Amino acid sequence: MPRTATGESSLARAIRILAAFTPDTPSLTVSEIARSAGLHTATASRLIAELTAHGLLERGPDRQVRTGVRLWELAVRASPTRSLREAALPYLEDVHAVVGHHAQLGVLDGDDVLFVERLTARHAVLNYSRIAGRLPLHISSSGHVLLAHGPPELQERILDGPLPRYSATTITDPRALRAALADTRRLGYALVEGHVHEDAAGVAVPVRDALNAVVAALSVIVPNDGRAPTYVPALLAAARGVGRSLATTRSPR
Repeated sequence: MPRTATGESSLARAIRILAAFTPDTPSLTVSEIARSAGLHTATASRLIAELTAHGLLERGPDRQVRTGVRLWELAVRASPTRSLREAALPYLEDVHAVVGHHAQLGVLDGDDVLFVERLTARHAVLNYSRIAGRLPLHISSSGHVLLAHGPPELQERILDGPLPRYSATTITDPRALRAALADTRRLGYALVEGHVHEDAAGVAVPVRDALNAVVAALSVIVPNDGRAPTYVPALLAAARGVGRSLATTRSPR
């Protein structure tokens, strides 16, 4: 594979170009991509042309560059979360019908919760998460569930690291976060009220596979009016349904 004088491969540079696109920046100019990827404009332009030729990127009428349909196709077809999303969606729809606000499915990815599915409504309360979006583990109900049931070394890394504040009630004290994680394990669900935005509350439960391992978090984001805990029974029932569906889907035929 061709490498630059610094030893970096063309693949590594192409990955940096693809990583420039985010939910907040779905389309970019060549110069913006080059700046984000740390590349010379000419180098970025050449790699963008190659990625466009393969359908991984595309140019709009405004000459802005966007991710291509081919990239989406490859990501969905080979996604490790595909079976999880397919198993969860019917139950997520049931929860969404009950709640009328946001219902979402998150998985652990590094030090973040990655949201792989989300259902919303026109007049739903403010929610910072989105499909393929991330949030730090310490601020969301899904993050609390995944962290509470995650590896001990992950818990200690998060507790030892900085805990950025997102609102006046965000947990930034490691001792308070450790206590919250213990409550999550004891109660079987996580409740986060106003930690991301003061007007929103989140409640999440774990989704377990056939081996009882936590593979995801099922959550709702609702108004911060004290009623969030009333949705716990519906979430627990949905999580059990997802677990049964996963066991059926992944069992030998």
